[in-house]
Formats: sequence, C-alpha cells, structure tokens
Amino acid sequence: MRYLSLLVIVLVLSLTSCRNDFEFEPSTGELEFSKDTVYLDTVFSNVGSSTYRLKVYNRSDNDISIPQIRLAKGTASKYRIMVDGLTGEDADNSGVGDGKIFNNVEMLANDSLFVFIEVTADVASANPTDFLYTDKIEFTNISGAPQDVDLVTLIQDAIFIYPQRSGTNPDEYLYEAINLGLDDANEEIISIGSNLSHTDPVNGDELHWTAAKPYVIYGYALVPGTETLVVDAGARVHFHANSGLIVGPDAKIQINGGNPPGSDYEDLTNEVIFEGDRLEPLYTDVPGQWGTLMILSNSTENTINHLTIKNATVGILMQNIATATGTTIPNLTITNSQIYNCSNVGILARKAQLTGSNLVGNYCGQATLACTYGGTYNFTHCTFNNDWNSSRQVAVLLSDYFETEDTIYVHELTQANFTNCIIYGSNQIEMLLDKTTDSGVAFNYFFNNCLIRFNNINNSFTNNPLYQFASDAVHYSDIFLATNSQINNPKFVDTDINDMRLSEDLNLATETSASNFDDILGISRATSPDLGAYQFVP
Repeated sequence: MRYLSLLVIVLVLSLTSCRNDFEFEPSTGELEFSKDTVYLDTVFSNVGSSTYRLKVYNRSDNDISIPQIRLAKGTASKYRIMVDGLTGEDADNSGVGDGKIFNNVEMLANDSLFVFIEVTADVASANPTDFLYTDKIEFTNISGAPQDVDLVTLIQDAIFIYPQRSGTNPDEYLYEAINLGLDDANEEIISIGSNLSHTDPVNGDELHWTAAKPYVIYGYALVPGTETLVVDAGARVHFHANSGLIVGPDAKIQINGGNPPGSDYEDLTNEVIFEGDRLEPLYTDVPGQWGTLMILSNSTENTINHLTIKNATVGILMQNIATATGTTIPNLTITNSQIYNCSNVGILARKAQLTGSNLVGNYCGQATLACTYGGTYNFTHCTFNNDWNSSRQVAVLLSDYFETEDTIYVHELTQANFTNCIIYGSNQIEMLLDKTTDSGVAFNYFFNNCLIRFNNINNSFTNNPLYQFASDAVHYSDIFLATNSQINNPKFVDTDINDMRLSEDLNLATETSASNFDDILGISRATSPDLGAYQFVP
C-alpha cells in the first residue's frame, strides 16, 4: 500500500508539472462578438436605461489576456459596462469601479465572457441633429488597432413631474403632498404627490400638456382645486411604476386628441397616449406598469377624445374618495378612445356617470368595463372585448353594490344603456350582471342591437331573470348572441395586437338612429353602419 501511495503522488506531480492553464498569451485581436452594434432602446434624458448584453468569444485554442477593454470616451462616457461581473478600474478613487476601463481581462481557450451595458445621458450629450448618443467598446490587442463594438441609443428630452422634497437627510425628507378629500370616516386623505401648477419654476404651465415634449410622471400628479388640465392632440404621457394622474373633486380634465390623418389606423400623430415609462420593445404590451387615471370630479365638462391608455393597473378609475358615503357623482364623457392591457380593469366606475361612444377595450385582468355600485351609464358603438388569458375575466360587468370587509353598500343602477355595441372575448360568458337581492334598489339596464358573447353552458342561466335575451323586451332588443366561436364572431383583425377593426362585414342590424356620427377613425356610418367602434371598410 505504501508503494501504491507513492506511485499516485508521483503521477499527480508529473501531470501538474506539465499544465500551462494559467499561461495567458496577449490577445492578437481575433475576438468575435455576438453583435457589431448594441442598440440601447430610447431613454429619457437623465433616466437610466435597462441593461443590455454583449457576448465576447475567444475561438482560439489559447488562453488569452486582453490588455484593455475600455469605453472610447473614457471616464467621460455616459455608458457603463460590467465585464463578467467586474466593474473595472476605480478612476475617481471612490472605492468602486467606474465601469469605463478594464485592464488585463483573461479569457480561457474556446470560452466567452459577458459584457453588460447601461447608459444614463442627457439630451445635451446627444448629437443635436438626431439626438443619438454613441460610443464604442474597444478591445485592445498586441497586433494593431483595437477591435470595437458600437453603442447607440436615442436620448429623448422630456418634462418631468414629480413630488418636490426638502431636507438633506434621506431619513427626514419632507415631500410635497396632495389632498384628495375626505374618506368614509370623514378624515382627509393626504398622500405624497405633485400639485400641478400654472407657474412651476422648472416646467412652467403644468396644467397645459402639449405635444412639444413627452411628459414623465413620478408618483401621482393632482389637478387641484378648480383647475382644468388641458391635453393637446399628440401629447405623450409616460407614468413611472405606481404613478398616475388624479383629477380632484372640483377640478376638470379635457383631453383633446384628434382623428388619425386621412383615417390612417396606424398613424397616431394626433392621438394622446398614456402609458408606462419603459420604452423598450419588451415592455410594449406588459400590463400593470403604472397606476391609473383617477377621476374624482363631478364636472360635466370632463371630456376625453382620442386617448389611448396602455399597460395600466386600472385604465380609468371613477369614484369618490368616500366611496361608500360620498354624495357627489364623478362624471366623464369619453369618445374615440382605446384602453388595452390593464392588469385589473380597463374602466372601473363606482357610482359614477359615464357616457362613451367609439370606445374600445381589450386584455384586462378582471373586466374591460366594470360599472359597479350603481350609477348612470350610456355606451353607443363601443367595442368591449377581453382576451385576457384566464377563465374568470369578462368584457362587461354591471353591479349595484360596493363591498368592504364588514359591509355591503348598495346604490341604484339608474341606467346602463348599450346601443350598437360588441361585447365579446375568449370566455364562454363575457357579460356579467351582478345584482344584490335588495329588490327595493333599481337595477336598470338596456341592451339594444348588441352582439354579446354568451354561451349558456348546462342551462345555468335559463331561469335567471337577468338574462332573458329573447323574451325580456324591457332589457333587451335585437340581441345577437355568440354562443360559440362560429356564430356571430366579430372577426377582429388581430386581438393579439389590439387591432379591433372588423375583418369582415358583420351584416347585423343596428339602431341606425344612434349611428349619426363617424366611427373611431372618422369613417362615415351613413351607409349600413356596423356594430362596435369600427365601421368595416372592404
């Protein structure tokens, strides 16, 4: 056994004495890259980007050392890189690497390394003609000029609205506050947020949003007092996570978007768009990126025209802060507008008054339209679809109550009228009427010339008085039921990308007296009007 142990030791020593794994040769410039150019998607001025990845390959059979990996603009570069988890040289003596310069980076034979890239730049740093900010990652070698990979990003200037703060100690900051009114316990609701002003020292008039620059909102911005927020055609508004816009109880909102030029579906020049502040394509259709547009105001002058809301938690929320006991009725007229990809509800109205025409919605986690706790509602030529991937969501929900942990509050549904509307989606039942057992509370609804996705599975609703589509003339007139995907399918162009235009003429009767206005694209309904917000164009 002793001789065997000695033999093993000698063998190990002989093997290790021949290893040259840690003898790195200087790079001769034969690296390969996963990309020749890294395009970082558009970012707002002075807002950090997402992290992008570049892969670097050593295809040779030799272990190599790259003398230096650096940003061409050096320590002045607005880009930051990380190389295989390393942050680089500490040029400013801060104690951590600056992400600009890396010396003697080693790579094993036939191996690779990752370079992670970020940028934070202002519009003043970009090329003034195209607003592109560029740099290069250079990989030096002993054979000649460095190999390089271009970095390109578009810097977009913006108007930033956020709560002001005072103080120098982060634990003792004092933030600007907004007052939302009294809750059900008669206590004021005060929250951190921004009070929009006509005379903001940085932004100027914050109560008039134009198309000149995008607006980026951090936290909740409040239209205070008796002020009116006016939003011009073509305005772009981006909300950070957990942010939104609130129209105070005595304030007003007027969103004045315009028709697409020449009825071009894809031209959104005149559309007002509310969406999140992540501009990367990955986030184009991600629900729940920001909060809501909350309307507390009961003004009859609240109007929205040609607004697209995308990727909110709740697209539009209409309610009192004192939801159960408040006596004012939030009021809104909305036309030619679209609401998509909301993680909870597209429009949630609680004891509100809402009038909508040429309104379109799709992909909402609970309901595209939820008119709850009673109220007064009128919808004409609207398309409420819901293709959210679950078995519980609906396109339209009507109810007459509001429920807390220990109490159910009931309020009359004064009216809920739907005329020439499409109520459709991926589930068997896309319309839900949720009435309390209190027979003394009015629950008035009327569906006139509407297409409704409703498959009465196992005759579960046969004897339910709320769903007597054929025999209840008080609540239904000329209803076209879609009991499966073959019968009365509206055949939208592509619900996956929220293209809710009709790919075929529905050939279903409409209430022509209610079709005296153009469709959402400005196309005339004078001849053979179609149900929903879009007129079919051959």
